[in-house]
Amino acid sequence: MHLTGCARDGRGAERERALGRAICMKRIALAAVLLAYPVASVAGPIEDKALVCAACHGSDGLPKDKTIPILWGQNAAYLYLQLRDFEKGERKSELMSPIAHDVVKDDALELAEYFAAKEWPRTNAPSASAPLAATATAVNKSVPCTTCHMDQFQGDSTVPRLAGQQRDYLVKTLMDFRSRARANNPAMSELMSSLTPEQIQAIASYLAAL
Repeated sequence: MHLTGCARDGRGAERERALGRAICMKRIALAAVLLAYPVASVAGPIEDKALVCAACHGSDGLPKDKTIPILWGQNAAYLYLQLRDFEKGERKSELMSPIAHDVVKDDALELAEYFAAKEWPRTNAPSASAPLAATATAVNKSVPCTTCHMDQFQGDSTVPRLAGQQRDYLVKTLMDFRSRARANNPAMSELMSSLTPEQIQAIASYLAAL
């Protein structure tokens, strides 16, 4: 089983991800220029600020790069804490860290509430195969995920919704917890270190289809 976060593997997939990141950066730069020269618009300030986020996370709530998470409908407290973690350097990303550094506390709270109020978009991810679903069920019994993420994987408050999240993002972030490349939740790193990459692939496929 391939351990990349994409259906395709190898250099082609890596080139595609690199291209996606480059496009995101260009869109962010363009949004920043537009915000520096405001024009007459019906959109309020929060919509203007959210343009920067939409450059990568999608104007319709669905990121084009599948390794980037859905924000629409995510729990507000979780979104706020992640912004603060990026800003403090406790969570690292070449894209998010510099953006979060420039977001003041009030704007971070407002953006979190803005995205949380949106309807969660459907990704139309295929259902996990029977073997993958069985593995995911076994993982949930051994870890167990629903203790924090709730019975339907909707999360609560500072705990993120996982149901319907992008599969490739789930694989990447869970593998990052496992390797401790993502270090802003030591408890998650401990849990993921007990799973194999194949188990992580299975739980990601199962969650993405919910």
